[in-house]
Amino acid sequence: MATIKKEIPVIGMSCAACAITVEKSLAKHPGVKSAAVNYANHAAWVEWDEKETNLPQLQEAVQHAGYELLIADLEAEDLESIQTQAYLALKKKTMLAGLLALPVFLIGMFAMHMPYANWIMWALTTPILLVFGRQFFVQAWKLAKVRQANMDTLVALSTGIAYLYSSFNTFFPKYLLGKGIEPHVYFEAAAVILFFILLGKTLESQAKVGTGAALKKLMGLQPDEVSVLDGTNETIKKTKQVKAGNTILVRPGQRIPLDGIVLEGNSYVDESMLSGEPIPLAKAKGDPVFAGTLNQNGSIAIRVEKSSQQTLLSNIIRRVKQAQGSKAPVQQLVDKIASVFVPTVLVIGVLTLLIWGLSGTEEAWLRGMLAFVTVLVIACPCALGLATPTAIMAAMGKGAQMGILIKDAESLEKGRKIDTLVLDKTGTVTEGKPSVTQLFPTAHWNSGHAQIIHALEQKSEHPLAKAIQTYFQNEAGPVEVQDFHVRVGKGISGKIAEKTYRVGNLAWLMGEKVNPNLSLSTKTEHALEQGAILVYAAENEELIAAIQIADPIKAGSMEAIAQVKAAGIEVHLLTGDQAKTAQWVAEQVGIPYVKAGTLPEQKAAYVQALQTQGKKVAMVGDGINDSEALTLADLSIAMGHGTDIAMDAAGVTLVRSDLRQIPALLELSKKTVSIIRQNLFWAFIYNLIGIPIAAGVLYPSFGFLLNPMIAGAAMAMSSVSVVGNSLRLR
Repeated sequence: MATIKKEIPVIGMSCAACAITVEKSLAKHPGVKSAAVNYANHAAWVEWDEKETNLPQLQEAVQHAGYELLIADLEAEDLESIQTQAYLALKKKTMLAGLLALPVFLIGMFAMHMPYANWIMWALTTPILLVFGRQFFVQAWKLAKVRQANMDTLVALSTGIAYLYSSFNTFFPKYLLGKGIEPHVYFEAAAVILFFILLGKTLESQAKVGTGAALKKLMGLQPDEVSVLDGTNETIKKTKQVKAGNTILVRPGQRIPLDGIVLEGNSYVDESMLSGEPIPLAKAKGDPVFAGTLNQNGSIAIRVEKSSQQTLLSNIIRRVKQAQGSKAPVQQLVDKIASVFVPTVLVIGVLTLLIWGLSGTEEAWLRGMLAFVTVLVIACPCALGLATPTAIMAAMGKGAQMGILIKDAESLEKGRKIDTLVLDKTGTVTEGKPSVTQLFPTAHWNSGHAQIIHALEQKSEHPLAKAIQTYFQNEAGPVEVQDFHVRVGKGISGKIAEKTYRVGNLAWLMGEKVNPNLSLSTKTEHALEQGAILVYAAENEELIAAIQIADPIKAGSMEAIAQVKAAGIEVHLLTGDQAKTAQWVAEQVGIPYVKAGTLPEQKAAYVQALQTQGKKVAMVGDGINDSEALTLADLSIAMGHGTDIAMDAAGVTLVRSDLRQIPALLELSKKTVSIIRQNLFWAFIYNLIGIPIAAGVLYPSFGFLLNPMIAGAAMAMSSVSVVGNSLRLR
């Protein structure tokens, strides 16, 4: 079964209940496996079986519900443009509605007895409803046809009833006068309510455009055009047209457009956007380079390894987009509440109308109608619907800026509950690549030996040869090696200036009649206890040095682990390496619990064992062997320089591969959940207090009946306050 999962922009949503309607339309469509619609970024993540349905059919299903799916493959810039244009159009509507609503408000409040006051207000209010606020009535009608209701239903009913009642009294004032009732009009309520709702939506739209700033910055790091070399010919092509295997030229001051390997040239490249380190790295033939990094002082020819859609940078962008479109578990609860919220409010509104109408008070039905309108207005669930997604989007953007890529909102929410941190060793706590950490020279050592060892290792293809070459690279020089031999699994040998030199393991050297050295054995004893690798060098029959090779501990590991432990989180080290090495690393960084020699399935079992003890486990790893454990963990974290499989399995990726980002992640999680709870609290309190007041519970005791216009302003401000509170995360 072939399934496709894709993010599809949605047009026409005006509230959280709209998102639920679209989601239901997609979810119940045959062939759809899952659908999640986010009102905050106006996008749907849909997974479907291509044998049972397709994009045009999904588009038709959503159109039937009154909305539109943008199924064409648009560039990110095009989507950004669509969102910006929608915001600008909404802003224009709001400004024009405000210009017309202001005189209606002034006349209705302070000059209602001026000549032709009602006619002037009717003339000004009509375009506000039928032109600038038309979207609410169109949407409400579409939903009514499919027996659904949302915020647009509330807005359309409240303002529509107020407008129709006022229009009737304007055209036929004698009808109520004949009954001894003053024919009041409420054009100012309808006009100002719509203006405030449009204003709230404009501010929300502006804020939502702002939450994509981090994504825009990431996208801006990849150049649109690139110089492609074909022999001696140079042509300019669009970056997306370049394929793996092509050769490109990057000049000083240009950003590298695609991931690749340096073929020619030398330069320094600023990789701070990936590593966070401000010091540029030297790049020469054979060195990897990454899209979005800045080439500084030399032209380099690069063989492209990945197309524009597969680069490390494009993967980062994709993860940020997926993260911003995902829903937290708390949001699923909000969606359920919102789906029953609108029908409940309609019932409350009708009951309010009937209770008032049958109460026998003066102008009972008129007051009932006004209370009905006010209940519908104040109950608009904008704030409720925005409480979670705006906080999630702001947190995702902040995380991306910090180099923390959060794949889904669930991972962000779970971070605050973590009480146990399990760390892989190699590539996570340590650098993940062998380096010479110490040289133990004997009495036979002299200054020329470093140059000789470097020359021998240059001819070797052993995995450790690079580490030794790097250690002695400052001693490199013109040394002629003769009679060079590789002894597989043992070492290398060669003749220089009539002397025989050997570099390899001690057992092989002893078998070659090299004399033992007691002093050297004493020096290296502690290194062997640490589980380090020792490579020995000999000149003729005498040992001249032992070279200690180990996987060095990352600079920030000790600091990060101390911070995590200070937060009351238990830390475990889990590795496939030997026990000696694992124990030494754990002691150096302060990890009390160590499990060495583990296979991939044993790592997964270790995580499950901790979970059966009731612990909430975060797993950090970088390799394919960590993927199963990462999948099982409550919170999975991959190192950015690790394998794609580890990053796909993990909910969070640390771009800089720095454990010091973990305390920052956990703190971001706590702050985000705190902001969500604050948003939900105020949204619920607002409705719990506002709806009874709107219904008129204060009237019998205090003679206070809430004006629909004031209710509209309060509803709009509640939405703005929720968005503003969420943006504090940025």
